[in-house]
Amino acid sequence: MREKILTFIEKNSRIELKELAIILGVEEATVANELEQMEKENIICGYHTMIDWEKTSKERVSALIEVRVTPQRGQGFDRIAQRIYNYSEVESVFLMSGGYDLLVTLEGKTLREVSQFVSDKLSTLDSVISTTTHFILRKYKDHGTILCQGASDDQRMKVSF
Repeated sequence: MREKILTFIEKNSRIELKELAIILGVEEATVANELEQMEKENIICGYHTMIDWEKTSKERVSALIEVRVTPQRGQGFDRIAQRIYNYSEVESVFLMSGGYDLLVTLEGKTLREVSQFVSDKLSTLDSVISTTTHFILRKYKDHGTILCQGASDDQRMKVSF
């Protein structure tokens, strides 16, 4: 039942307990107790609202930063990842396979603000070997939600012979 609850609330964290209980065929109290227990166990780590910032007046720049690091003896990548995720600018940090070690996502007000974070804070850390910054130009789909409706519509002119 936990996996079913998690599947539903991952798509819609605002679903009402009553509705979720009806879908699952259990009592509302059962759903409430499971949610509370999963929060205590840190299975549910938070509830987030997805916002399409392009439809607001707030200017934001999002970046994905590939980071190559030297792992720390006895601690692997955990210590350097912790140092990075403790910066307030950082949205997320992932340990990756492939050509780089960590993927850092962050948001800033301007390109300059993001680049200053990379040059002044991230690249100066002892374990960091190199960084590659990618700026997000447009989000089409995020966390399973299509943000740009109609973007996949074919806008080409029809040509016939």
